[in-house]
Amino acid sequence: MTTPTTTRTSRATNWAGNHTYAATEVVHPVHLDELVEVVRTRSRVKALGSRHSFDDVADTTGTHVVLDAYDDGRPAVEVDDRGVASVAAGLRYGDVTRHLQGAGRALANLASLPHISVAGSVATATHGSGDGVGSLASAVVGVELVTGDGEVRTVRRDDLDFPGTVVALGALGVVTRLELVTEPTFDVRQDVHLGVPWDAVTGHLDEITGSAYSVSLFTDWGPDGVQQVWRKSRLAPGEEGGAPPEDFFGSRRATAPVHMLDGIDPVHCTPQLGQAGSWNERLPHFRLDFTPSNGAELQSEHLVPREHALAAVEALRALGPRITPLLQVGEIRTVAADPEPLWLSPFDAPTVGFHLTWKPLPDDVARVLPEIEAVLGPLGARPHWGKLSHAVASGSDDALADLAASYPRFADFRALAERYDPAGRFRGGFVERLLAR
Repeated sequence: MTTPTTTRTSRATNWAGNHTYAATEVVHPVHLDELVEVVRTRSRVKALGSRHSFDDVADTTGTHVVLDAYDDGRPAVEVDDRGVASVAAGLRYGDVTRHLQGAGRALANLASLPHISVAGSVATATHGSGDGVGSLASAVVGVELVTGDGEVRTVRRDDLDFPGTVVALGALGVVTRLELVTEPTFDVRQDVHLGVPWDAVTGHLDEITGSAYSVSLFTDWGPDGVQQVWRKSRLAPGEEGGAPPEDFFGSRRATAPVHMLDGIDPVHCTPQLGQAGSWNERLPHFRLDFTPSNGAELQSEHLVPREHALAAVEALRALGPRITPLLQVGEIRTVAADPEPLWLSPFDAPTVGFHLTWKPLPDDVARVLPEIEAVLGPLGARPHWGKLSHAVASGSDDALADLAASYPRFADFRALAERYDPAGRFRGGFVERLLAR
């Protein structure tokens, strides 16, 4: 058996540089027997993807497993005659989507960044935007993973364990492949409108988010309202789409490409101005071939039941004087409910995500997050699993207990984790603290 490549490390950090991992080694297994050997012989193991999480969800005090060199002898992306794609878990979404587009297939939705890994994104319930489209996890119909005993399991939608294995925070094992539902490829055009006043947002939120297949509202939470609305419209075959309205709820149509941050060259953004293109080149905000930033930012996101969206908007507006000076940009996105319940998915009902990209000021951000959660918590908000939150960062027993209690099937998930990983090999970072609730 070939020995997997191992890198000893004590200084590895996440993408943003705000978290230093505790792992003592990083292993890059090439074949299945190597991966199984690592799982069986290390006392602590955790899969590590694109390192785009802003907290310690993917951390471990033992061995990080990175699947960038992994080859199980199967094609990296393979679509069967049902349209189900079997995808190597370590791939980036941007690489997967190019394979799918080449095969005439598509995923229903994508996140803002195509640079993130498939397995890590699914495991943390990462999402895109759209009233009628679900999170990335909602496309999953099968999960293949190596569990704590070194066994390879494949769990599919009709299995009793399936609702707990999709959004699983890496707590059940090392995911090696995912099976994703696809559909025939489609084109999208992207149009941007500038300057929507708050009165229009609060008076017409449903109409704004329902005006296109995928809609994102960018704001600094100051008094001037929403600075930009990015509308991604799905096109029928052969359709180019008409010109967008000049006036959109009091805004004006952008006549040149824009970046959501003032003064930043939009060259890294996906094409705008109504130029039609394939789904994988329009649904993300950023192009795969560019790094959107150098990582000098922090991110948090709170996911609120849609029925409380307007109350959440008003609560965050009231906190504007605290939020705006620390903020690079905020984004409001909508997510459809999962087609079937996933135990640790926050999308058990239609949801609005309030995403905040912060300046790299960790102490200041840490002080304002409790204020945000104090006003959004009573509205049913739950934090994104891979982004900053006071509930996770504080380590408080009460905060973690409240977070666990916000998921009705959390006790079932904890029992599943104990069954798949009785020795606790995959319990690292805040996942260990959470499962102790």
